[in-house]
Amino acid sequence: MFEEVHDLLKREADAIRNIPVTGSFDKAVELIYEKVHKKGGRVIASGMGKAGHIADNIATTLSSTGTPAFFLHPSEAQHGDLGIMRENDILLVLSNSGKTREILELVDLTHNLYKDIPLIVITGNMEGELPKIAAVSIFTGNPKEVCALGLTPTTSTTTMTVIGDVLVVLLMKKIGFTAADYAKRHHGGYLGQKSRKAANLS
Repeated sequence: MFEEVHDLLKREADAIRNIPVTGSFDKAVELIYEKVHKKGGRVIASGMGKAGHIADNIATTLSSTGTPAFFLHPSEAQHGDLGIMRENDILLVLSNSGKTREILELVDLTHNLYKDIPLIVITGNMEGELPKIAAVSIFTGNPKEVCALGLTPTTSTTTMTVIGDVLVVLLMKKIGFTAADYAKRHHGGYLGQKSRKAANLS
């Protein structure tokens, strides 16, 4: 059992190490900074299934670190939730296949509403339809899933999560986000106390 656990952890860690580091990270940060921090937009993150849960996590983490963001479920968007979109927003979508039907439909609906909203894609397939229409595409490296069947999103969602974390940290540095800024957005709980202490606000 211990040997198997070590093997699974190694495979997950190797997948993270093998995420291609390209100029797409800088391009994504600059695009988000321009649309959100200069023009008052928000990051609208979306994904279907497991990727959707990661997109939701990225959105909430961005919001708590100074970059306003919301999660938009691609199916609910077709039933009125698309109304959350505003002209200066940016669409950040996660799709391991790069061709998730619901996400492609979301992009079409978004551009029908505001044709100039830029698209950032985090994907495991740079040959998919989504990267071809995106302003920026970030490649996960398309790691093999550690799932015993090779089917369940496991390693792919790990790399998506890490890419999201990288974008969060780069944006925090870009905007000069401080412990005092964090405390204003996270008043409750242990992290609220810790951030206030770090900012000498307690």
